[in-house]
Amino acid sequence: MSDTIIDLRSDTVTRPTPAMRAAMSAAEVGDDVFGDDPTVNRLEERVAALLGKEAALFVPSGTMSNQIAVKVHTQPGDELLCETSCHIYNNEGGGAAVLSGVTCRTLTGDCGILDVTQFEGKVRPRDDVHQVRTRLVCLENTHNRGGGRVYPLEKVQAISAWARRHGLTIHLDGARLWNAIVASGITADEWGRYFDTVSVCFSKGLGAPVGSALAGPHEFIVRARRVRKLFGGGMRQIGILAAAALHALDHHIERLADDHHHAQIIARAIADTPGLRLNPPDVETNLIWFEADRELGTARDVAAALRRRGVLVHSSGTQMLRACTHLDVSAAQAERAAEIIRETVPRLVDKGLALTERLGP
Repeated sequence: MSDTIIDLRSDTVTRPTPAMRAAMSAAEVGDDVFGDDPTVNRLEERVAALLGKEAALFVPSGTMSNQIAVKVHTQPGDELLCETSCHIYNNEGGGAAVLSGVTCRTLTGDCGILDVTQFEGKVRPRDDVHQVRTRLVCLENTHNRGGGRVYPLEKVQAISAWARRHGLTIHLDGARLWNAIVASGITADEWGRYFDTVSVCFSKGLGAPVGSALAGPHEFIVRARRVRKLFGGGMRQIGILAAAALHALDHHIERLADDHHHAQIIARAIADTPGLRLNPPDVETNLIWFEADRELGTARDVAAALRRRGVLVHSSGTQMLRACTHLDVSAAQAERAAEIIRETVPRLVDKGLALTERLGP
């Protein structure tokens, strides 16, 4: 990607820093399927300790991490409860159904955030052979389609307590948990204590080229390792990837505050620009979701206009767009992106009005 391009499509577009590449080059390696890769072992021990869990498992992707968790927590014919717009339900290829034979019962949250009252009455009768078995609750923090919202801790506490009272297990899709930690000041192990298992990602805000981890009880991770093999996720000399994740944990967590600050710069430009609306209106972390009025054209039209000026954003649906700040976006680039948004979008309005005048009502 050219240095003149400001890529706000996702925090997955980050490239390893020179220091991260050096750590990868120097990594000790071994065959991880045999448990012989010392760098992977260190990473798994580090993640488990951070999240307050007994063990952890390094996997290629957050999707695999989540789907391993679903597989181990459930049996075919079970049901999981999740938020309507969450990643596990919408963006993992129907994995719960395809890989685990599990159905999803969705609850619509406030910008992705559920309240414990919404779970009341949602556990199926266990003695009714006609119904699926409610077995698992899945939450997402931060919530991508909720605009990068940080789950309020008191809501997590209440939902966790409800799940355990009803004999359910609870899993956290924490792909952007690092952002929640920095934004809230709540430690990783404090978040982790309310979940049986937690998935975290290294290839988003932390800037590693690939990789996620699943943490939980020791016996659970033993079973998860077997499912990882079943899903094709058993890799060999992957210390070079684990080294990138370890470097990220050492150097790239606190700097996420910069990404959150840069998101505010871009969010203010969007809020100030006629024809654009922040949705949700409050930006808490590094994700900025916004709507384009129809007079500007579709979301793709707006994205294309910004692309021509060197700013890449993600179009989602007919009118929704997302911008995402990350390791490879500097303060100066955030300011420049904001300037381009303020300059470019009003021209789309003028162009649309001119076309209407030529064509008539």
